[in-house]
Amino acid sequence: MSRVVTSPSTPLPLYTRTAAAAAGQVIGRYSTSFSWACRTLPRECRRDISSIYALVRVADEVVDGTASAAGLETGPVRVALDEFKAEVEQALTSGFSTNLVVHAFADVARRHGFGGELTVPFFASMRADLEVAEHDPESLETYIYGSAEVIGLMCLEVFMDLPGTRADTPEQREMLRATARRLGAAFQKVNFLRDLGADHDQLGRTYFPDTDPADFGEAEKDLLLADLHADLDAAVPGILALDRRARRAVLLAHGLFHELARRIAAVPAAELTQQRISVPTAVKARIAARMLAGSRSVPRSDEGVAAGAGSRPGSVNDPHAGSCSGSRGVS
Repeated sequence: MSRVVTSPSTPLPLYTRTAAAAAGQVIGRYSTSFSWACRTLPRECRRDISSIYALVRVADEVVDGTASAAGLETGPVRVALDEFKAEVEQALTSGFSTNLVVHAFADVARRHGFGGELTVPFFASMRADLEVAEHDPESLETYIYGSAEVIGLMCLEVFMDLPGTRADTPEQREMLRATARRLGAAFQKVNFLRDLGADHDQLGRTYFPDTDPADFGEAEKDLLLADLHADLDAAVPGILALDRRARRAVLLAHGLFHELARRIAAVPAAELTQQRISVPTAVKARIAARMLAGSRSVPRSDEGVAAGAGSRPGSVNDPHAGSCSGSRGVS
């Protein structure tokens, strides 16, 4: 998708700034982890990442119970998602939407040169949440690409426009894209483990193939943790190649999710489905302070966990099916 520049002499910039300000409220309400990380970005970059998050979050809310809580049956929920998708597609083409979140997202996408190649798989994964109760390895790999990895790729397009990001050659850009996918996959898999019981009991979904939350054991938990740690480790070279301002923010997000994974690992598998693990605010503050102080150190898995680091983006080494991949929307 080609980049679009808006003339400042028209009334559109005020509307776009207003849309971005409205979209910026979403991240603070829904995700303390991403909100904290976003605050360390330069102002315009922070606005753009917040606008991406807002679009993704609204779509996720449509399929994750908010529309149903408002009284919509499954059919009308599908219609709502399809209409939202159509709004996004129209705004990507025209540069305007009466939906402020959609307008803000379209402005970011058009300025940074991405579009349907990333939004189409995203909405396909959101639609899968309404139609697929249990994934097999192939469907989960497709799902995690659309629900998580493409979001990393959207954010990367913003970060690659910062002057300090090492993205001058095709090889550098390919490395950045591969590692952005690994980081998105890791975040998603952490969410899946954290929400294993709630996804099954409240939404009727089981993402990891051949996984029964009622009979979830330590060996299975350790295998899934090893895979997501492999993704976290594999993402590091790309993070360190970002402009220092983006690098600081992404390192903070990486550190917060690493800490969440560590806490999940400490909970017995049988109890994991009965509670929602989180990182206390004081711990988040310590991690943030370390990153803001300029630390480039990255938490890494131990040697045993890192053994799976060669797995492809989205893969999970599964004892029954060789490999699988998967997760759903943002947190």
